[in-house]
Amino acid sequence: MIETTRGLLRRDSIRICFEDVPYCSGRRRCPVTTQTLLPPTSQLCSQVHFSLLVSSSPSWRITHWCSTLSDSLTPLGEGHRQPRSTTNHFCLCIALFSTVFYIASHLGTYITVIGLLCNRNKVESELTNICTDIMALIDEHLIPSCSGGVPSVFFYKMKGNYYRYLAKIKYVDKRKEAADQSLKAYKHISLQSYSKTEASAQMGILKCLGLPRHQVFTARKYLNVSSFSCLHTAQNSSVEARSQDEDVVIALGSNVGNRVHNFKEALKMMKKSGIQVTRHACLYETAPAYITDQPCFINSAVRAVTKLGPHELLAALKRIEKDLGRTDGIRYGPRPIDLDILFYGKYKVRSDILNIPHERIWERPFVIAPLMDLLGSAIDNDTVASWHAFSSHSGGLYELWEKLGGESLIGQEGICRVMPVANGLLDWSLRTSVMGILNLTPDSFSDGGNFQSVESAVSQVQLMISEGADIIDIGAQSTRPKASRISVEEELSRLIPVLEAVKSMPEVEGKLISVDTFYSDVASEAVSRGAHLINDVSAGQLDPNMFKVIADLDVPYVAMHMRGDPCTMQSSENLKYDDVCKEVSSELYSRVRQAELSGIPAWRIIIDPGIGFSKKTEDNLDILTGLPAIRAEIAKSSFAISRAPILIGPSRKRFLGDICSRPSAVERDPATIASITAGVLAGANIVRVHNVKDNCDAVKLCDAILKHKHSAMKSRQ
Repeated sequence: MIETTRGLLRRDSIRICFEDVPYCSGRRRCPVTTQTLLPPTSQLCSQVHFSLLVSSSPSWRITHWCSTLSDSLTPLGEGHRQPRSTTNHFCLCIALFSTVFYIASHLGTYITVIGLLCNRNKVESELTNICTDIMALIDEHLIPSCSGGVPSVFFYKMKGNYYRYLAKIKYVDKRKEAADQSLKAYKHISLQSYSKTEASAQMGILKCLGLPRHQVFTARKYLNVSSFSCLHTAQNSSVEARSQDEDVVIALGSNVGNRVHNFKEALKMMKKSGIQVTRHACLYETAPAYITDQPCFINSAVRAVTKLGPHELLAALKRIEKDLGRTDGIRYGPRPIDLDILFYGKYKVRSDILNIPHERIWERPFVIAPLMDLLGSAIDNDTVASWHAFSSHSGGLYELWEKLGGESLIGQEGICRVMPVANGLLDWSLRTSVMGILNLTPDSFSDGGNFQSVESAVSQVQLMISEGADIIDIGAQSTRPKASRISVEEELSRLIPVLEAVKSMPEVEGKLISVDTFYSDVASEAVSRGAHLINDVSAGQLDPNMFKVIADLDVPYVAMHMRGDPCTMQSSENLKYDDVCKEVSSELYSRVRQAELSGIPAWRIIIDPGIGFSKKTEDNLDILTGLPAIRAEIAKSSFAISRAPILIGPSRKRFLGDICSRPSAVERDPATIASITAGVLAGANIVRVHNVKDNCDAVKLCDAILKHKHSAMKSRQ
């Protein structure tokens, strides 16, 4: 017997009080809420409280509901009256039928799970009769009454769920043949759906079949989604018509021609086709699979929203492939562009020309790696939860990725995470890059006025390159605390002559040139004169056009954390933190997210936590040692951004002088070396320094330590 707060559930009488929470006598409270019992369609009458009494003659009772509700609602059950309402009675009737079905489906499993084995078959038979009556009433009363006013797909959904319910209760009894018959009937329905109620029912079946407790708890995480659907449809099916955006995942690959340019053009065409990209994965260079005698691929993936149906989306992607020069050739052979739909909303799609999820997704690290980048360690919505459920692993896609090898694959097994820059691909995991600072300003805190002439600037660049600099960062505007802002024109007048002279130096061949600016006009002009990347201390906050300009320039972009601007960044308000690593991560990710939505892909983003910018001494120390915490915090929202290169710039900053009692900036080089060492060992990939020679030595030692540590860990495994 199952008790509720207002009644009893027996074999010959089923009473449900919607405002009650069922629980099992003598057992712990069942985790089923009123909201779980009610399907989405019943929200039409969410303000109405009523009880249902299903007698042992359900056919009469349900028919009675149909006739009374379609006219004016009358008392239902003992002492419970449905108040009159101006709500459309017909819609309310549909909601009621849907509710009865979902509750019946839920209770069939619930009764089984709690152990009423002696009466289970009789109860299941009663519930099956109820559902059969509902199906008959749908065909006899509701569909003829619709006249096209209610989408027929609603009724297909209910009928599909009915067959699924029959298959479930028979599967629990292990009557495989009977279950197969029900499933065969079910597969003729074009649309089937899971609701929260059915997810709960599936959980009950898992328990009943004796799965280990930890697997049941893990499964609950992925089953508790609002809907999870499957389309069995032809490409011209009516279910293609969609009125809402669907979240989709599209994989990209290329190994012919200018591979990065092919990606750029494909993304532009996707936007024109009604596919709005919202997230980008990292970029991977991978060895060819299946047919190995061909050039290496680059692979990535994007998340997007679209109103296109699955076959319409496929057609749009095929047009893009054709426009970019792809022709019918050898399967798995060379191609300028390859676009595959990995996921389409919460749906599984099966047709002659389209299978979603992609049939070979689960065996391909070069597909799963970028797919993981599009997720976060936190499951942010129901659609993402359904993607995890598709993997058929109790730990979702996370477990699948680990079984394939996970992060240990990167840099091994023919797959490298790279950044496109200067017509090449940079693998920043191989070693730490050293960025030498060239200040062209008269008022920089360390070397202001030393390199204002073109000759002195060129001489300094030659020195830094000879000492081992990989990148030269040229800045023509001071960003020291309380520095006054100069105009775009003045900044360009300082920058362009030096930039042109540096670009003409033979020593610069193979090196990268960065320009430190927060003006979009300066960034645009600098790139047109040969700069390879832009370093923006404001992460787009000081120029609203910066993100759009960078998106069109196709160069790496350093987004640095700073509150306010150089004049206000050290104000008492901007120095308030409760948890500096967590807050820097959140604020920096917010800026990077806006950059990505503006068209800057994650594979071109470098993050800088902004040491010395709106930070106190203890904040800077927390950041130097807390780079893993910053990555982990960002990873909750985006693995792709958390895996971006991290740049740090503690060189000669005031906090080093305060700690070491070195008031002169040029006396802070030993402290700089110590801070760089701490940062690299904590995970920094690029270090920005004044003294290149000594810091290069420190970086080489750190890289050797990390490489040895990694090798030792791998040998122990």
